Parts: sequence; structure tokens; C-alpha cells
Amino acid sequence: MFLEISNIRKAFGENESRVEVLKGIDIQIERGEFCVLLGPSGSGKSTLLNIIGGIDSADSGYISINGEKTADMSEKALTQYRRKHLGYIFQMYNLIPNLNIKENIEVGAYLSDNPLNVDDLLHTLGLYEHRHKLPNQLSGGQQQRTAIGRAIVKNPDILLCDEPTGALDYNTSKEILKLIEEVNQKYGNTIVMVTHNDAIKNMADRVITLRDGIVRKNYVNEVKIAATELDW
Repeated sequence: MFLEISNIRKAFGENESRVEVLKGIDIQIERGEFCVLLGPSGSGKSTLLNIIGGIDSADSGYISINGEKTADMSEKALTQYRRKHLGYIFQMYNLIPNLNIKENIEVGAYLSDNPLNVDDLLHTLGLYEHRHKLPNQLSGGQQQRTAIGRAIVKNPDILLCDEPTGALDYNTSKEILKLIEEVNQKYGNTIVMVTHNDAIKNMADRVITLRDGIVRKNYVNEVKIAATELDW
């Protein structure tokens, strides 16, 4: 099993204000699988994503990636692990404003022992002709493409996506989902995507629904729909 999430619990606050956000999450995800974490706001899905990514720590339980438990790693080892094996795509693009598009993507390449070819990736992303522009000269969709490029140029084992289309309009959202779908097919990265958009589940291999910190559903799509066919 590539990604194992075992009995993860997480609470915030103290005493009367203590809130249990995750109440014993058990999930297994295969290598190369496209997994969607679905749920309303406050269901714990972003917290879970942050724990998978080593950004936050669980109160109990463990995350195991390819047989390595993140909780057993020192802070230095965990930093190295995140750098080498994980890519992050957020709702906000977090690009470096005074670097051009190619340079923003190259920042990700420097973090990897085995990066993808930056020019090839720029072509895949549809950004090659924009490579010398600064982020503020691009549309929101193009900036999100750049953020995806920065995450995947490392050739990460796992791509963690937190509402990657949350700030985008309908058509641009579909373009970004199509791009993530292509990345999954072309490079074979395992993808875990958090969303509250119910339609996106139809393009995933595995769908996990969270509510009130508990897994309510966990199933594999028998028939996947291409990102271009999604409608909401």
C-alpha cells in the first residue's frame, strides 16, 4: 500500500473550546491513484491534507508513505521528505512576484534530485510562450498553471491539491482539472485533491467523503468521467 492513513485524530483548542476535527480516519490509497476528498466546510478535509503533507501533525495515528511513517522522522528528515516527495497546489497561487514564470517553476526544480524538464513542462502547461512574463501579467488560470508547474517539476510521489480551482471561474476550473488529469496520466503521480465541488468526484479513481471528522464514504469509481465532460 502506497499511502496509508491510520486512525488519524486531531483536535484544536483546550478544555471547553476543544473541537475534535478528525475522529479516527482510516484510508488507503494506491500509487498513481487520483483521490478526491470531498466534504463541506469544516469537515476536516484540509486538516487531513495538511497532516498527509507533514505541514501539521496528528494527535494520534500515523501516515505511512511507501512504508515510511512521517511521525518517525526528525524535523530535518521530514523537511527533506516534503522537499523530495511531495508537491503542493493551493487555492492561492503563492508565486514569487519578481520572478518570471519559468523562474517560478525552476524554484521547484531546485528542490528535487530528479526534476522534470522545465521546457517540456512549460509546453504541457501551455505556458511556454508566457515563460518570460511576471505573474501579474498573467490571468488567474495561467498563474494557477504556473503553481501546478512549480509543484510537479519536482516529480513528486504525491501531489496534494487544496481547492485548486476555488478561486477560478467555471471554464478555467475545467482547464485546470484537465491539466491535473493529464499530469496524473503522464507522470503517474498519486494525487489527493480536497474540494467541496461535488462534480469533481466523477473524474477521480477514488472518492472519500468526510463529514464531522469521520469518513462517510470511501469507494472506487467504476466509470470515470473526463475532466472536459464534467458539469456543475
